[in-house]
Amino acid sequence: MRIAVMKENCPGERRIPLIPATAEKLVKLGADLAVESGLGLSCRFEDADYEKAGASVSASRRELLQSADMVLRLRKPPKEEIELMRQGCIHVSYLDPFNEAGLVELLCRAGISAVSLEMIPRSTLAQKMDVLSSQANIAGYAAVLLGAEHLDKIFPMMTTPAGTIKPARVFIIGVGVAGLQAIATAKRLGAVVEAFDTRPVVEEQVKSLGAKFVKIDLGETGQTKDGYAKALTPEQLALQKEGMTKACARADVVITTAQLFGRPAPRLIDRKMLAEMRPGSVVIDMAVESGGNVEGSEVDKITEISGVRVLGFGNLPGRFAETASQMYSSNLGNFVEHFWDKQTKVFNLNRNDEIIKGALITHAGEIVSEMYKSIINK
Repeated sequence: MRIAVMKENCPGERRIPLIPATAEKLVKLGADLAVESGLGLSCRFEDADYEKAGASVSASRRELLQSADMVLRLRKPPKEEIELMRQGCIHVSYLDPFNEAGLVELLCRAGISAVSLEMIPRSTLAQKMDVLSSQANIAGYAAVLLGAEHLDKIFPMMTTPAGTIKPARVFIIGVGVAGLQAIATAKRLGAVVEAFDTRPVVEEQVKSLGAKFVKIDLGETGQTKDGYAKALTPEQLALQKEGMTKACARADVVITTAQLFGRPAPRLIDRKMLAEMRPGSVVIDMAVESGGNVEGSEVDKITEISGVRVLGFGNLPGRFAETASQMYSSNLGNFVEHFWDKQTKVFNLNRNDEIIKGALITHAGEIVSEMYKSIINK
């Protein structure tokens, strides 16, 4: 089975889909692995490193796409490349399907079996393939470092001959993977950390990292079977806003991480709340690329609102491209290996498997994802 791995061509993207160590793993499974020339350069991997791992290197992007039984990449495919892939090819990458209905339709018409890695179920078995969690870990770390960089104060308490410096206060909204990593990183830097989530079940996790859980009585809340926060009612949103305004006002750095799967990110902080914060405070909107949690945040810009610096940088994992690529590559390799038939040396697209059921969007000229169809048809 021929597996082609494509070089990323999205402007500013330094992450890569496959590192040589994972390439060697796939070759040992029996894959005929071919990578595009220059695939690893942004992370300082030469073509020779992939050849040493047993992969072939090709300078022809067109030839790779036309000859592949399976295509692996990081970001969604350019629309003009879909028609180059042959019917029945398995394509694996981020797809952002709910915001890319046109792309999904093209993949469907081309007869491509398109796997959206964001849609892999959050189960114990699928943890090793969970790209969202891997990249969110890096993003949470990056967000805290951005906050520390742009705040005019240091994070840790210091006792000096000139007096005692109070520690910075950090408030994190949303305690998923990114939020937990942000809590841990801010604590390591010496800040006083508070966190809030609509799911009371995460309070223990917050406390275990040495942070204070901000309690706001919202009544009945919870999470989906995949661990995502459920949408709140208007009444609950009003109560949440009141409690968060107080927490934001006493914070030096606020980090928002809240996203709703398949829908725009919820608006959590408005301009009135920003006006209650101290001038010089910093807010990092980690959801800026999916609509934003903060009113006034803009992608890849720093906006000053009422004296507060609002940071809306996209692709936070890409700031630590080597580590992020290592984790993504491992997830990708684990996904391929899990469904690899060692006897026939092919990828078994087992549509009865729960992981494939969750992640497969199009197959044999049809849209097969029930979740995608239920959301897109609303």
